[in-house]
Amino acid sequence: MSEFNAKRTRPDFFTRIWRTVSKEPVLAILVFALVVLQIAHPRAWMSLPGLVDWQTVLTLAGLLILTKAIELSGFLMWAAHRLVHHVHGERTLALLLVALAAGLSTVLTNDVALFAVVPLALSLHKLAPLPIKRLVIVIALAVNAGSILTPLGNPQNLFLWQTSGVAFPTFVWALLPLCAALMVLLGVVTFAMFRAQPLDLSGDVEAHRVDRVLCGVGVLAFAAFVTLADAHHAGPALAALAIGFLLWRREVVFKIDWLLLLIFVLMFIVLRSAAALPSIHEAIAHLGVSTPVRAYAAGAVLSQAISNVPAAIVLAEFSKDWRALAFGVSVGGFGVAIGSLANLIAVRLSGEKGMWMPFHIVSIPFWIVAMVIGWALI
Repeated sequence: MSEFNAKRTRPDFFTRIWRTVSKEPVLAILVFALVVLQIAHPRAWMSLPGLVDWQTVLTLAGLLILTKAIELSGFLMWAAHRLVHHVHGERTLALLLVALAAGLSTVLTNDVALFAVVPLALSLHKLAPLPIKRLVIVIALAVNAGSILTPLGNPQNLFLWQTSGVAFPTFVWALLPLCAALMVLLGVVTFAMFRAQPLDLSGDVEAHRVDRVLCGVGVLAFAAFVTLADAHHAGPALAALAIGFLLWRREVVFKIDWLLLLIFVLMFIVLRSAAALPSIHEAIAHLGVSTPVRAYAAGAVLSQAISNVPAAIVLAEFSKDWRALAFGVSVGGFGVAIGSLANLIAVRLSGEKGMWMPFHIVSIPFWIVAMVIGWALI
């Protein structure tokens, strides 16, 4: 009888896994790509965890917990209520959220900015019906565009700033023209995508109470966690955070998006395995990135295949023109979703089904225009 139960459990287990994978297109693509890579260029399975940037994964886990804590406190709904009663038009609200997301991304990194702005947008959507898919798309574009400005804005900027050896103000001044031009482009796109119609506040009829203790702890812990993560202590900070909430408010930990963490782990393994392929290095060496325009084009295009952070790391071996590389991988964050990991976070945080098609309908033309703008400025 036990053998029968064991045989029956195994298919059920794999069936559940298959159902989960099939419902998540990104997860399905990553699993397929990993299998293909392991067949074409096999690595020892035990070596694969070494490809994961665990600092980033641990930081992401901590941010998911803290964002969930602030959400469960009711603060976001309260803030959304205050905001919609001061901003009366859909277009004005979209432009405001785009500016907020871009501004935060210059100092908090594009990922952290998303964890602040996307949940706020979702709370706004609960109060006043909004075109939430379009809103999340422009917010994702905003954090990628705004984060271009400073070395703190995204991982590829931080890497190129550290390897270039230039001063902080020098880096900012070099990237300012591209950031400004893309923010103007995004402003035009946002203006065209949203109407000036008034917000429908008929759904805002309930009192919005805030659990001040949970909110206060969440905000203070958010600041402390980001500080510790920035100092490369994300592991101990996450452990303290998880233990504290499990003992106090366990639902905060249980309700986070665990699948997003799995997708990030697989993405690091697949992208870094692809970036290490000899064929990619040979192709880059054959094409040559000796001129600024070639280095820029290589960064913008290669990011579409292996994401902009691995692209920056790979191309830095072939070119010392940090400005051209920064321009290229920054533009490469647009286009296909894999161009920037922030795109994936934004889509996952939205919780909306059918997001990938509308995202690419906007993001790919934006990338094409951004390519032209970057080429003119380089």
